[in-house]
Amino acid sequence: MPVITAIKPQKSKKRVNIYLDYKFGFGIDLENFTRMRLRVEMELTQKEIEEIVKKSEFQKTLDKLLRFATLRPRSEKEVKDWFRRRTVHESLHEELFNRLKRLDLIDDMRFTQWWIEQRTSFKPRGKRALEAELRNKGIKKEIISEVLEETEVDEEKMARELLGKKAYRWKNLSKLEARQKMGAFLARKGFNWEIIEKVLNKL
Repeated sequence: MPVITAIKPQKSKKRVNIYLDYKFGFGIDLENFTRMRLRVEMELTQKEIEEIVKKSEFQKTLDKLLRFATLRPRSEKEVKDWFRRRTVHESLHEELFNRLKRLDLIDDMRFTQWWIEQRTSFKPRGKRALEAELRNKGIKKEIISEVLEETEVDEEKMARELLGKKAYRWKNLSKLEARQKMGAFLARKGFNWEIIEKVLNKL
């Protein structure tokens, strides 16, 4: 059976490298290293090595996932996309996902509320655009509708402010052409034609 011949700390100081028969065997986080009481001259079966590596990989991935999940509210789809980008082994998906759920770090409702607040404050969009963005984020239509109903989104005000910021684009155009350009601009921002008509008529 392979024997642990050396234990060396990694640069991060949070993990150590385990050498088996004088060759690098695997890396492991300090929590699992302590719990498993690994030490020099300890013999390990191949099955034990595989189990240790699996536990270590889970902890290493969880640490990275927690950094990702605590930056801001996350949707279920965002976490699943993260698994794919980071090529996390499928055997770890369910346990990692459930761990975040238990920590209340995945919540599509809270993510939707956060997304709408951010867009309303920093990057105004009409409800139609907000719905499209959130659907692309994997949010169910029912959740989007519920949050939009509960959230005060003054589309007229947002549309007016957007036109005010871009007024220089149309100041040298004829009234008709400026109206057409402004209408098309607001439509691209996700405002419906009822809102667009109201705003343009008030101008």
